[in-house]
Order: sequence, then structure tokens, then C-alpha cells
Amino acid sequence: MVVYQNRARHSVHDGWDCNRNLALARWFANGKPSLSQQFWGYLRFQVLLMLGGWFALASLAGTAVAEENSDSPLVVRELPPLPEPLGVAAPFVGLIEDRLLVAGGANFPNGMPWDGGTKQWHTTAYLADNPGVAWREVGRLPRPLAYGVSVSLPSGLLCIGGSDADQHYADVFLCRLHDGQLGTENWQPLPIPLANMAGARVGDWILVMGGSSEPGEQAASNRVFGLSISTQDATPLATRPWIELPEFPAEARLLPNCAVLGDEWYVFGGAAIEEVAGQKRRRYLNDAWRLKVRSADITASAWQRVSDLPQPLVASPGPSPTLGSNHFLALGGDDGSLANFEPRSQHPGFASRPWLYHRVTDTWSPIGELPVVRVTTGAIPWRGGWVIPTGEIRPGVRTPEVHFVSWEESPPNFGWINYAVLVAYLLLILVVGIWAAGMAQSTDEFFRAGQSIPWWAASLSIFATMLSSITFMSIPAQGYSVGWNLFLGTVYVLLTPLIVRYYLPFFRQLDVTSAYEYLERRFNVAVRLLASSQFILFQLGRIAVVLLLPALALSTVAGIDIVFSILVVGVLCLAYTLFGGMTAVIWTDAAQAVVLMVGATWAVCYLLLEIPGGVTTVVNTVQQHGRFFQNVPWSWDLTMASGWFIMIGSLFTNLFSYTASQDVVQRYITTKDEPAAARAIWGNVILSPLAQAIFFAIGSCLLAYYVQFPARLSVALENDSVFPQFIVRQMPAGVAGLIIAAIFAASQSTISSSLNSLATAYTVDFQRRFSPQMSEESELRVARWATLAAGVLGIALAIFLAKSGVPKSLWETFLTVVGLFSGAISGLFVLGIFSRSANGRGAMVGGLFSVALVLMVYLTNATTFWLFSVIGVTSCVGIGWLASKFFSQENVDKKLTIYGLRR
Repeated sequence: MVVYQNRARHSVHDGWDCNRNLALARWFANGKPSLSQQFWGYLRFQVLLMLGGWFALASLAGTAVAEENSDSPLVVRELPPLPEPLGVAAPFVGLIEDRLLVAGGANFPNGMPWDGGTKQWHTTAYLADNPGVAWREVGRLPRPLAYGVSVSLPSGLLCIGGSDADQHYADVFLCRLHDGQLGTENWQPLPIPLANMAGARVGDWILVMGGSSEPGEQAASNRVFGLSISTQDATPLATRPWIELPEFPAEARLLPNCAVLGDEWYVFGGAAIEEVAGQKRRRYLNDAWRLKVRSADITASAWQRVSDLPQPLVASPGPSPTLGSNHFLALGGDDGSLANFEPRSQHPGFASRPWLYHRVTDTWSPIGELPVVRVTTGAIPWRGGWVIPTGEIRPGVRTPEVHFVSWEESPPNFGWINYAVLVAYLLLILVVGIWAAGMAQSTDEFFRAGQSIPWWAASLSIFATMLSSITFMSIPAQGYSVGWNLFLGTVYVLLTPLIVRYYLPFFRQLDVTSAYEYLERRFNVAVRLLASSQFILFQLGRIAVVLLLPALALSTVAGIDIVFSILVVGVLCLAYTLFGGMTAVIWTDAAQAVVLMVGATWAVCYLLLEIPGGVTTVVNTVQQHGRFFQNVPWSWDLTMASGWFIMIGSLFTNLFSYTASQDVVQRYITTKDEPAAARAIWGNVILSPLAQAIFFAIGSCLLAYYVQFPARLSVALENDSVFPQFIVRQMPAGVAGLIIAAIFAASQSTISSSLNSLATAYTVDFQRRFSPQMSEESELRVARWATLAAGVLGIALAIFLAKSGVPKSLWETFLTVVGLFSGAISGLFVLGIFSRSANGRGAMVGGLFSVALVLMVYLTNATTFWLFSVIGVTSCVGIGWLASKFFSQENVDKKLTIYGLRR
């Protein structure tokens, strides 16, 4: 067995972080000073905290990460050789029923070409049931054939084109197994004969490009053909015609290679045919191109040039292996440097360096060397790796050897210092929670913190509640992979005057505990229960997802056990929320807001220090890659997340968050009076856009960093994990622990808010509503039981999802469906506050119609998600207002509308 396994490791120097935050508990323990004393004391503490923490972190910055070596995590193992002693070049290779087939090919059985031997084409087909099992002969192809394209399909192996000694073919046939023997079925042929081309399956299409139509390498093709294999079409696959796509926009070529990343097809390298002094010869190419395949209208697909290969490559094993969702690996090939080598019998072989391409940074990086490089063969994904069977190892020389290539990265070591910093943060939160545990002795204290919270703490709590750990990771990922497009969503700050002027007075003057109490007073109990129940359902799902997704990311990049992460974050949140109520939630939110913003700000500074050229390099890289606002589509296409719809949708989505969602509205009633609550809202308006700008800046810095150092990217990780990956792999010990703690902080601030607001909604809207005689002591007990039940259910659901392997996308879909109801809820508040004629039955009709309409829009993919809330709010208000006209008018208390608002 040949094993090539020498993984790159980073040199990380340990250091201590001084951010322990225990002074916060001592500050709290001195009693409850005046508002002014609280503000200046807290400010002094945080300034000292940040200066001390930054000093310690700066001392670590110079000892960050040693430069990687050139080794790679490629592991190459030998499998049983092909029974053909000489091996073959350019056979048809692929999978049939998860078994590997090698059929046809060509070699020189009667002597090498420089000794006068002639090439012979073959028909024999060999099958391997498992990687370690010997090959067996299972039949023959219809004719001797090689140098075509083969594509694995669920129904068999599709063989396209190819050649023999006399001609090239347009034939297309499907290979299947019948009672263990090979059988073939003819499909529609190519429009022209082709051999020596590239081809692959991209989504619902099979694509081929390049090659030649006649023997002798007299000319090459740049034509592109596609065959639809969509299941939406009832036409039998075998009878579907090939169609011609936009031609390849560069030189026609033979033996190019290709790769597939999602719906993008990459074609690179190959050889052009040129005439020099009356002689036809190859010119080796290194350009690379990408075709974005539009399945609905493939003829509208457009080619785009990407970064050139660092060296020419011809006839690489293909299609190139895909690693994760953003990388593919070119496994060497013929670079033409030894094309005229003499004597040919002593040719040393082809270029041995594999190249790793990353599509986000559009970079190629060298990945060590392979022990043996072969050309004119396939790279077949099978059983966790790729099989490279037989092929050509030197001009004219084939090999029967079969290799299995896998990519095996060493997981990063999080380290005891990082764990120590993380534990210190968790202890801080525990201390704050213990201090606040005695503050919730009544339902008013449990739900509203006794209305004693200073405005700045309430503001930090609102900010921390809206910033979840998913946001902490996804916004940098957006800035890194897409750009600053979603920063347009900060236009929601324009809602602030509306919230302060019209919504806040209702919640304060009516002295509500649950936001949905207003809906019963304005309409009826059914409307209140509809809104409250949807909010509770949403928060249960949100708790599970906010626990799960960061745990998955941290498990991947840091090796932190998923269940451990879920339990630590969930149980700690549950403990201080259960015993401390809203007081504990707000003060821990405030501490967590500082931790996460210090961590995020430091990440930007650290990245700028690590990037050669600093800010200038970042700005230039972002501009070159179009990752600022250059990619924002300013279209009115309803299916596109255009700039217009991002801004409009953000306004309506945040209308729910800031006017109808209990977790945020509850903060408005924790301050002593309405002016303090207004200041809290305005404070959040300053913090939130600033925080988003910092997170997008992290994404831009990550892009510039990985353009400079592409080999430092892990190939297995998705874009959403790019920030945690950088933290763990590139940051010094201690610093990484601090920023991972910030991710935990973002999780906890969201979850604790969800737990307390969910318990409040259940206790006030259901238990208190239908059991008004319940004592305050019993009600407080119910609230704590509701908190406990929600926490346990959320933790259990997150662990279940982690263990069951339910794909992330399914839960994103679940949250999307649940989130569809938010438009109806915020629409009910708009209808009640701004309309005097709306009544309870009309509002219920509007709310139910809104839910049904948005659900239908979602299921039919009629528009972008950004418009769901727009549709939900406007349909609820419009239909609710119209429906109210058909019901008898009710007496409406003017104090419940803007027309009787007391100012």
C-alpha cells in the first residue's frame, strides 16, 4: 500500500487573555446604585476591560501562525490492479449500481510507438464490486472504443462519443448490468462525432465540450452540447436530443479537463492545435473558464473567465474531484514541458503537482505532489474518495495500477488555553446569573425586571437579542462569499421614529406584560391567542436551531463536541433565566454584548495586521472580486433578492421584530418610564448598524486573507464556517477562546431572551387569561415551569437533530415556514393601531388570509423570501380592513388607536 499522508500543521504560541469580567459581579454585589452611578461605573469597567484585553491580545498577535509547509492531506492507496497487464489509456470509467466499471481503452501491445508498435483499441469491460476486491470481466463494449466521455447515472454508465483506429464517433449508449453481465442501450447520438473532449453531469444536464471530430489532431472544437436528464420531462431519456449551447469563448482545444461545483461547470487547460512551419502541433493551455448553468433556460448560460492555472495541464484525470462545496482538485497532467523529450523510452513522466482551486477567492494553490501522475483516465468518486484506474504514465506507456485517493485533514486542536478562556467566560455568566437569581421574587420582576433596568442596559439587551450566533457567523460569511448586499437591510433603522412615536406609547400606557394583550383589548381573545401561539411556536424552533447550528460549526472547526456545546450553552441559559427572570436575562445580555463586540472588533484588527498591505489590500481585493455592493442586482424581478427587495423586505421583517415580537417588546417595559425606553430603542439603532458593518468588514478581511493564503482554507467546510475556521486555525491560543466565547455569548443572549419571552407569552396570554384567580406565587411557579419546559424541549430537540443528522437545509426550511406567520402578526398590530374601523372578526379573517397567502407564495416559489413579510403585512391589513366592513361595527376605545393616543 502506498500512503502519502503528511498533513500541514500550524505553529500556535500560547498566551493568556486578561478578559475575565469577574469585576462585573463585584460591581453588582455592591447593591443597586443610582442610574448615574450605574452608567459611569459600568462605562469605566468596560473601558478598563477592553484596554486590558486588547493589551493582552496585542501581545499575542505577533506570534500567530507559522507559514504552512507545502505538504498536503492527500492519502493515496493502491487497489487491486486491472487484469489487463499493460493497462489502457482513455477507457470509459464510472459507476454502475455503486460498482466500478472500466471498459475499452487503448494501448500498445505489440511494442512501444518509438519502436514501431501500433495502438490497439479494446472492448473488454472489467467490474470491481468493492475497492479492495479483485476485478472481474463482465462483458464487452459494442466496438473497440476509447477517448470518449463517461457519466455515471442512477440507471447506469453513459458512454459518449470516442474513437477507434479509423474514426471518431457520435454514438451515445448506456451501460447496464443484466444478470452480472454488461449490456448496452443506445441513446440519441451527438450532433457531430467527438473524441478527446471534456464532459460531466451538472445538475439536470450532461455537458460535453471541445475535442475533435477526426483522427490525427488536425483541428480542435470549441462547441458545447447538452443533454437534459431532468425528471420534470416525461420524454424517455434515450430519445432526448442533444442541444447546442453557447460556444466556448476561447481557443478550441483537445483533452481539456473539467470540474463541477454546484450549478457551475469549470473547464480548464487542454491543448490547442496550431500550425508551425507547415507542421501541426499542440500548444499547451492554462486558461480556465466557468459556465453558470441555468437549468430553466440552459441556452442563456454564460461563460466567464476565472483565474488561470499556474501551469498548463492537458488530459488530467477527470472530472476533477470536488472537495466540499467550493474546492476542486486538478490531479496533475501533462504540462508540455517534456513534449520533445529524448529518448522517449526514458521519459520521466508527466507533471506531478496537483492544484487546488477555490471558487470564492478564485485562487489556485499547490498541494504537495502525487507519487504517480497519470493522464487520459477518470477520477471516480467512490466510497469516500476517488478511484484513478489505469491510464497513461508516460507517452505511450500505460499502467494496470489502480489508486484510491482520499483527502484526510487533521482536525484542529482547540487547546487548553482556549478552553480556559471559554470556561472563564462561562463562569462570568454564571456569576452574573447567580447575582440576579434573587431579583425575581414576583411576576413583575420575572417578566419586567420590576421596571428598574437603566436604558443603556435595556438597549444592550435589545441589541444582543437581535444578534444571534448564527448572525455572528453568517454575516462574515456573506461579506466573504457574496459581498455587502445584505447591509442594505440596515435601512430598518428608518422604523425607529415610527416605533417610538406610535408603538411604544401603547405598550407603556396600557401597562401590558405581553405585547399580545393589546390585540385582545383592541380586537378579541381569538386574535390575541393566534398571535401568541405563533410566536411561541417560532421561539421553540428558534431555540433548537440557535443551539444546533453554532454547535455544528464549532464541532467541525474546533473539535468541540456537539452535544457538549448544546448542553453548556442551553443548560447555563436555562439556569439563570429560570431563577433570575428578566433581570438576569438583561444583565447577562449586557455582558454578552460587550464580549461579542470586543471579540468582533479584535478580529477585524487582527486580520488587518495579518494581511500584507492591511487596509489597502482589503479594499483592492474587495473591489477586484466585486464583494462590496457591485453585485447588488437592482431589478424588479420578483424572484430575485434585489437591492430594492432587500431594503423593502427588511423594513417589513423588522416591523415584526420591533413592534410585534414579545422578546424585543418586553424590553420596552423593563425601564422606569417611556423616555428611558425610547432611549433604549435609539441606542440599539446606533449599535446594530455599527455591529453589522464590523461583521461585514470581517468578511471582507477574510476574503483578502484567503486570497493571500488560499492553502490555509479547509476544503471540507462550508462558507458559513469560514469565520470560526479562521478563529481556530489562525488565531493565537487565548484569542481564539475569547472569540469562540463571543459566539457562545451571541447564542446565549438569543436563547435566554427566547426562553423568558416564551414563558411570558404562555403565562400571561394563556394561563393568566384563563385562570385569572391564580395567585401571584402560583403564577410565578407556572412561569418558571414554562421556562424549564421550553428550555428542556429546545435542548432535547437540538440534540435529537444533531444525532439524527437532519440536514441543516431542512431546518432552515422549517424556520422559513414558521417565519411566514410574522407578517400576519405585525399586520394585526398595524391594523389595530392605525385603523378605527377594523374589528375583531375582520382582523381574524385578515390574519388567516395572510397566513394562507404567504404559505401559498412560499410553496410555489413565486417570489423571493424578502417579500414574504411584505405580502403578509399588506394582505393582513388590506383584507382585514375590507372584511371588517362586512361585519357589524364594534365600539372601539380611541385610546387603543393613534387617534386617541395620549402624548
